[in-house]
Amino acid sequence: MLIAATGTDGRFPTALTDAAPALRDVRQAVDAALAETLAAKRRSAAPALRELIDTLHGFLFAGGKRIRPVMCLCGWYAADGRGDPEPVVRAAASLELFHTFALIHDDVMDNSDLRRGRSTVHRSLADLHRSRGGTGDADQFGRNAAVLLGDLALTLSDELLHTSLTPDQLRAGLPVIDTMRTEVVFGQYLDLLGIGRPIGDLAHALELIRFKTAKYTVERPLHLGGALAGCSPAVADACTAYALPLGEAFQLRDDLLGAFGDPTATGKPAVDDFREGKCTVLMALAVARADQGQLRLLRSLVGRPDLTEEQADAVRAVLEATGARHAVERMIARRCRRALAALDRASFPRAATAVLRQLAYALSARTS
Repeated sequence: MLIAATGTDGRFPTALTDAAPALRDVRQAVDAALAETLAAKRRSAAPALRELIDTLHGFLFAGGKRIRPVMCLCGWYAADGRGDPEPVVRAAASLELFHTFALIHDDVMDNSDLRRGRSTVHRSLADLHRSRGGTGDADQFGRNAAVLLGDLALTLSDELLHTSLTPDQLRAGLPVIDTMRTEVVFGQYLDLLGIGRPIGDLAHALELIRFKTAKYTVERPLHLGGALAGCSPAVADACTAYALPLGEAFQLRDDLLGAFGDPTATGKPAVDDFREGKCTVLMALAVARADQGQLRLLRSLVGRPDLTEEQADAVRAVLEATGARHAVERMIARRCRRALAALDRASFPRAATAVLRQLAYALSARTS
């Protein structure tokens, strides 16, 4: 869906011009950097290790919106970045490898079966172990191997970042990367603290999405791109004013899709969040508004790993009846308006503003 059309020499553009081809070309450039990185690593790997790299390749190219790399390039353009953008593209691609690390480990922690419409990495590796008659517990092998594969993605993220940037760029960018990584770990821990019995703690749910998603998905990638362009504090502040409400809207939409989305579009079952007892804004609002009967139902069903589709429908009915679903829709709309208003106040180049505006609509109204 998503930066300007490539130049006549086929290289990534040095200027942002038109939103639609711009976003598409960012993704293509990032995918090329990722494919090159994995191909080089595979060539140098021992034969027995190539299946691990092939599994990583399959996961990386099985979908994914490339939101964080796109935001990184947008930050560079918003800060009026000049010169060859190729090192920035590669730094942006390193964010996708970090995201892959986080997703693989997240799926292990959640014991998830599906991601992007396919078996999760730990399930795929367990199946591979079974198919070749491996000894021992195949599921345990899959989990252990997935942790290692996540670690490999993290290592490759660091390697790509450090081999792409100049020393000056690294000095500017690494503090942003360090902050981002710390924040996402804090967000994941807050997520763990909230799993289980549903509670009406809206403040906890909002703090969770601020750390786990808003900063990690939008703010810090924008800041990284801006830092690599040598942006001023005013530009970084303008990025934050846009990023935080949009990142929150993105996660709020994700929560709605997790409860009401079409699994063929989202790529994961619409009961996982209920079975895990995720502390979402949606659930916190429902618990806070529920009458005694509705509250008993939520507390008897949410967090049950054996939750059936029929029981999930009963939970959805409570989310509807309490007005929680519509309240979250209103929260998304308000945050999208705040992000757009922040763009109106920002002094970004016009083309960068156009792309960021398109992203605000796309991320807050998505269906997958």
